[in-house]
Amino acid sequence: MTTTDTAGLALTGASTSARAHYLRGISELQRFVGDPVGSVDLAIVETPAFVMAHVLKGYLFGLSTEREAMAVARACHEAALPLAATARERGHVLALGHLAAGRWHEASRILEDLTIEFPLDALALQAGHQIDFFTGNARMLRDRIGRALPAWDKAMPGCHAVFGMQAFGLEEMGDYNRAEQFGRAAIELEPRDGWAQHAVAHVMEMQSRQRDGIAWMNANKEGWTRESFLQVHNWWHLALFHYDLGETDEVLSLFDGPIYGKRSTLSLNMVDASAILWRLHLGGVDVGDRWVELAANWAPKAAAGNYAFNDAHAMMAFVGAGLDAPAKVLLETQAEAMRAGDDNAAFTREVGHPVTLAVKAFAEGNYGKTVRLLRPIRSVAHRFGGSHAQRDVIDLTLIEAALRDGNAPLARALTAERALARPESPLSSLFARRAAVLDVN
Repeated sequence: MTTTDTAGLALTGASTSARAHYLRGISELQRFVGDPVGSVDLAIVETPAFVMAHVLKGYLFGLSTEREAMAVARACHEAALPLAATARERGHVLALGHLAAGRWHEASRILEDLTIEFPLDALALQAGHQIDFFTGNARMLRDRIGRALPAWDKAMPGCHAVFGMQAFGLEEMGDYNRAEQFGRAAIELEPRDGWAQHAVAHVMEMQSRQRDGIAWMNANKEGWTRESFLQVHNWWHLALFHYDLGETDEVLSLFDGPIYGKRSTLSLNMVDASAILWRLHLGGVDVGDRWVELAANWAPKAAAGNYAFNDAHAMMAFVGAGLDAPAKVLLETQAEAMRAGDDNAAFTREVGHPVTLAVKAFAEGNYGKTVRLLRPIRSVAHRFGGSHAQRDVIDLTLIEAALRDGNAPLARALTAERALARPESPLSSLFARRAAVLDVN
């Protein structure tokens, strides 16, 4: 008798106990808690021929954006290749192979087809959604989940994750009211769903509801912090609310504590650390030696060249710390990456390299160059991944560069644009006042 998951989908090679380990790993991934790698490793030890266990582990490493992790993703793909017995399993193995080779878009397309045929395939939905995030595909963040949604019911295991993913996709497409509804519904089903928690935080960030956002994060703090590997990013969201309110001391306290107090060497966590320090830097805040400690952990990754979004945030740390050598290595690595045949070549060429150069130009006081580099890429910035909230740092840098360059017409235009998009934001008002002074002078 073939072993199946909770949706009745075949799990070739799985024993009863290995199935339990695998399902626990899926649940941990859906909630962003615990140790899904440890859980799936137990499944593989129990039954080495369990194809979907190898696939799950491959996705966990392949979606980390760490260059070193890709070797594990490739090894998982090789292990899974001869084991797949069903068309669905073969599709997963094929998608994992593309992801491990840096072909994000091709992996996304295969997973899209899988979830059209198997809308209850929780892993295909989860992996595809994460790829949509890393490639900045807002439409698919919404529609991949929306297509599958009718097949799900609240009573089904993991339905909270489907609601949480739908919430984030709706938010990225600007459908804020429904996004918040789905996100809150997900948290009602599973208070420890860190992705749903962050989806609602995104809504409040985009609507400049800073006080609501602070209240939302504080109300469920135990849910999104305990054993969560997404907690640094959620702490970052809390810091953003305080940043927009001008509460610099609170932002620095969060940075020194839960955001970077442990000085993580994971790129996903260091991106958040760089992003918050850069925002403070744009506002003229002295962050002391915090850049030095962060840059030291970015330095070994200067030659990674596998994900352009990370590169831009690494450069923030290098210029913040005044480190020329790793900055030079990073730019040389990007030049090489743009000649490669994977999707990151386009991520880097179209967005990542100009943003990285603009960060360096800004730090050197060359604000006119910063403006020239950033203006052409604003409409395509999503192509190198991240969310609207994360990519807002590009607009913030452009506005600050225009202001410092004394470019009154552009500064007036950009600040008017921001005031329309975020009318309740204190930061929008500050930018508008600064632009008005320029215009008078």
